[in-house]
Amino acid sequence: MKRAVVVVIDSMGIGAMDDCSEFNDTPDCNTLKHVCEYNNGLNVPNLSKMGLGNIQDFKGISKTDNPIASYGTMLEKSKGKDTTTGHWEFMGLVNEKPFATFPEGFPEELIEKFVRETGCGGVLANIPASGTAIIEKLNDEHHRTKFPIIYTSADSVFQIALDTDLIPLETLYKWCEIARKILDEGDYNVSRVIARPYKVIDGKPSRISKDRRDYSMVPKYTLLNEIKDKGGVVLGIGKIEDIFSKSGITHAIHTGSNKEGLELTLKAIKNELELEKIAYPDYVKKDHGFELIFTNLVDTDMLYGHRNDPAGYGKAIEEIDTYLPSMIEAMSDNDLLIITADHGCDPCVEGTDHTREQVPVLIFNKKNPGKDLGTLTGFDNVANFIKDWIF
Repeated sequence: MKRAVVVVIDSMGIGAMDDCSEFNDTPDCNTLKHVCEYNNGLNVPNLSKMGLGNIQDFKGISKTDNPIASYGTMLEKSKGKDTTTGHWEFMGLVNEKPFATFPEGFPEELIEKFVRETGCGGVLANIPASGTAIIEKLNDEHHRTKFPIIYTSADSVFQIALDTDLIPLETLYKWCEIARKILDEGDYNVSRVIARPYKVIDGKPSRISKDRRDYSMVPKYTLLNEIKDKGGVVLGIGKIEDIFSKSGITHAIHTGSNKEGLELTLKAIKNELELEKIAYPDYVKKDHGFELIFTNLVDTDMLYGHRNDPAGYGKAIEEIDTYLPSMIEAMSDNDLLIITADHGCDPCVEGTDHTREQVPVLIFNKKNPGKDLGTLTGFDNVANFIKDWIF
């Protein structure tokens, strides 16, 4: 059986795109370079062996004359710098029209309809904001009014935060589903509705990562749909099923941390997951000859990039590196491993938003020698690599 394993290190960009100014980004942004410099180098010997250090000069990531993987840089075709845009392009869907953003907050008529259809009574904020900052600022008012905290960012996101000790998690999810329906019916072109549950722990509002859910627009036909339609398995680990609104997914597992995502990916490679327990209801088991394991590792972005924490970001990359030998050892000659990123989120530049960056790509197979791929136009090169491999 031919398999492809795609691991996305969320937001690990490697330098500004030429059009970064159109996205209000500085040409100085380079997430991985700045994380390496801040930490005086990273301990990532396995990524080094794969050729990551050959792509650019990253402090502490050594170059190698004999890379075990092919390595290169990918430039995004789509107009965006967010998770959905990047992942959709990986699977062959290029967005010519950027998702809508709301730097002044959402229109009154949208908020009024949300309040009416959810029965939530009202909303707080309705501004672009850092999630951790806004829930800390408005937590007391949220407890007094029981109104959800609605906020956005430089990305196309409608985010709903609430304390699940005050309002049930199931209610938050329901409100997100209502928001998704309103946005779709109104053709607002909003990429994602995000459930942002939190609890007050030791007096401090703290987001609960494992209960986060993303409600994306449904994408047009992607490589995931093609694999599924041909009888293959598409296993989404992390927030993959949310990013694609379940379209083209046959099996899925949500995760609460990178460590959990890495452990599950390793088990999937070893064929140790009980797939029948995580299959979608419409999945029909077939004697398929190909499989895609698709993992998103979100901690680099969510916990460290957006929170301007380059130290934590560096440790997260080092943790990912420690799993690579076990993954590679468990792979057969029929397995292809692709490691990449979906955008940037430079913790060392001003602001807490994503950054419009090019990304690294590493491609490993036990039988194929590593080589320099140079600069590739389009994240959809990932889809082409996968199709050439499994079909």
